[in-house]
Amino acid sequence: MLNFDLQNHRPLREIVYEELKRQILVGEIAPGTRMMEVELADVMGVSRTPVREAIRKLEKEGLVTIEPRKGAYASNISIKDMVDVLEVRQGLEGMAAAIASGKITERQKADLLNVVEKYKAAVESANIEEIIKYDEEFHSMIISISGNKTLMQVFSTVQELALRFRYIYYDDFNRYESMPREHQLIEEAIMSGDAEKARVAAGDHVSKLKEFILNEGEKAFGNMQ
Repeated sequence: MLNFDLQNHRPLREIVYEELKRQILVGEIAPGTRMMEVELADVMGVSRTPVREAIRKLEKEGLVTIEPRKGAYASNISIKDMVDVLEVRQGLEGMAAAIASGKITERQKADLLNVVEKYKAAVESANIEEIIKYDEEFHSMIISISGNKTLMQVFSTVQELALRFRYIYYDDFNRYESMPREHQLIEEAIMSGDAEKARVAAGDHVSKLKEFILNEGEKAFGNMQ
């Protein structure tokens, strides 16, 4: 049941929407799961109306699929979905790294190095939640350092879609063991002030993940199409 005491200043429909969205993004509601309004309302301790509104909103965002006479389901994730998002990420993150290389301050350099070290420690301890947390933080920090508001807005949407993928591939493959070094290369390129070097390092990082998914996706992620 949701804790309304801490959030009672916000509309109920917004709270329900954000909670269902979170559950889908982190995999608590697995792809393909049927989303029954009555059951969800009962579990969350609300009426069916805010649940219905939330499901409709999530459908517009592509996180829920509504099939006539069948009901609503958490949208499935295909290999093509992953590749589509990674192609966009490759361009965005390369651009952000290039811009960031010319703007990064000494304080931001220290912060970026710190998150690189935290990510490395998380990988070494195989702490999936920490790995995902610092992976997201690393990439978001570079976008923030770029200072480009449009880039931040676009990346926010892409980052949400990528979150679903992270919970799938970090749970089932070991490519992330090489990622600390890739993060380090991006960090070093940005700190060097070389925009092209930073663009290439960030783009290559995403490209390697895209290649892995194309080459190993079916074996790693099951029977996705």
